[in-house]
Amino acid sequence: MIGLTQVYLLAGLVFAAVAVLSARDASNSKRWGNAAFWALLALSMLAGDRMGDLGNGVLVLGLVAIAGFGGLGRGQPADDSAQRQERAARHGNRLFLLALVIPLTALAGTFLFKQVPHLVDPKQVTLVSLALGALLAFVAGLTWLRESPVVPVEEGRRLMDAVGWAAILPQMLASLGAVFALAGVGQVVGGLMTQVIPSGSLVAAVIAYGLGMALFTMVMGNAFAAFPVMTAAIGLPLLIHQYDGDPAVIAAVGMLAGFCGTLMTPMAANFNIVPAALLELKDRNAVVKMQVPTALPLLAFNIALIWWAAF
Repeated sequence: MIGLTQVYLLAGLVFAAVAVLSARDASNSKRWGNAAFWALLALSMLAGDRMGDLGNGVLVLGLVAIAGFGGLGRGQPADDSAQRQERAARHGNRLFLLALVIPLTALAGTFLFKQVPHLVDPKQVTLVSLALGALLAFVAGLTWLRESPVVPVEEGRRLMDAVGWAAILPQMLASLGAVFALAGVGQVVGGLMTQVIPSGSLVAAVIAYGLGMALFTMVMGNAFAAFPVMTAAIGLPLLIHQYDGDPAVIAAVGMLAGFCGTLMTPMAANFNIVPAALLELKDRNAVVKMQVPTALPLLAFNIALIWWAAF
């Protein structure tokens, strides 16, 4: 049965290839740091389940040490702008068809694989479909553009070098959220919130949950880290158990409320700081400032949607 094991295998092989190409990039003065960083990430995906908690902990410390001490750098790729412009002019907007292969495959696979028993793990259908979409887009691109398989991997490596350590920030923050949940932070926050939320007020509980998701996301940088804390604090004890709310709506729209916080924080570096760096903007917070006017009304809408759809 196809599941997370195969998805992690695919991702691990990709990062292993990135590590090898990084080591071969003589234009990068920190190429060995880059190679070590991506090799450690590849190792975590290829063998993390066999390394144990201590091994994975040491691996994470290695990643932090490389990034924290400035071990990552960027090379100077050969200038092929003329060739890029020629290809863009030749293929035009049809190039976006390759990008559409991934979400279309993920959507189709999510529905179709459920109809084929024992082929794909039912709990991981979407992730498996997403990985399959990436593979199909890869093959379609090679067939259509007639490129060497090394070219897309090399371009992916350059992009990863540009993003740097922020590429693994979602994983780190999601892990932090799990640690907070195990440490009982949610229960502590829940105890504090019960002193603030008026007794018997469903509207106040919904507002506290939605705002809490956004605010915790702004602090922690990712809604995946905020979700277990706010769910343990307000979602489960109040909205679901006390007021009999629909768990699916509360969880799904609660995550959307958290994503509104993602739009408004520099802590979400991979979403907000990296684009500013890639675009060479003078104001590193320019992306955040542009997103706030959209995030606030969207947050209000999501809070209203929880109150209307879940109860």
